[in-house]
Amino acid sequence: MQQAVQKFLLNRKIKKRKRINRSIWGDIFLFLLLGLFGIFSAYPLIMTASNAFKPLDELFVFPPTLLPRNFTFKNFRDLSELIGNSWIPFSRYFFNTILITALGTAGHVLIASMAAYPLAKYKFPGRNLIFGLVVYSLMFAPQVTATPNYIMISWLGLIDTPWALILPAIASSMGLYLMKQFMEQVPFELIESAKIDGASEYRIFFQIVMPLVKPAWLTLIILLFQRLWTADGGIYIFSEELKPLSYALKQIAQGSIERQGTIAAVSFIMMIVPVTFFILSQSRIVETFSHSGMK
Repeated sequence: MQQAVQKFLLNRKIKKRKRINRSIWGDIFLFLLLGLFGIFSAYPLIMTASNAFKPLDELFVFPPTLLPRNFTFKNFRDLSELIGNSWIPFSRYFFNTILITALGTAGHVLIASMAAYPLAKYKFPGRNLIFGLVVYSLMFAPQVTATPNYIMISWLGLIDTPWALILPAIASSMGLYLMKQFMEQVPFELIESAKIDGASEYRIFFQIVMPLVKPAWLTLIILLFQRLWTADGGIYIFSEELKPLSYALKQIAQGSIERQGTIAAVSFIMMIVPVTFFILSQSRIVETFSHSGMK
């Protein structure tokens, strides 16, 4: 069984090493084209980071400047004073966000993976119907399902609790679709070999299937982390001590025009964590998309 797994991983690495033959001019053109799109994509991030260190008068300059002329930390000092005057400790908001992000991400990856495994590797009545419903659910924008979701959360009695954000994240169909597509690439011979060796279904799932689809669930963790980190839960959570970090920072930043510098600092803080998390694990996302393209 272990030899079969190692052979499968070796074949996948060999496929990754294959390179499309192009001329030197083709490589130069592709490099310039990708560089242009990269600059276009990075401009909003650079502008957001730059605005956080600009004094108030530079934030209203038109046309806006990319880099601050008079570098300052005043926006962060003002934000710190506002946080210090809040009657709820800042650590409480941070804890709420960590709780929602951790439980929602872990629960979604586990439930989606376990649901995708039988859909990918076993044939049973209603299999195509279930997967078809999952695919159709991806066609609806969150704004379309907002009202039904609120009704369901209210019926379950989860309004004004962290579970109002955690449960919909766990039940999202995005992870189920992604994991099912990747698990279909795992050779069925590996599963049969493990069964012959006496492995249980849970052991096959956790020790064979999940390691082979590691790029998929790592990518799922990254995408869901970014989504839950910025979730404010404004329509579900009303108690001040249960609000996540993003909602609290938005409340703090609201006010007169003098708060524009504070808003810039809030935007930078909310951006830096998911961007850093993405940079540290971007190779996994590239690997996931490359395997999806090959399939």
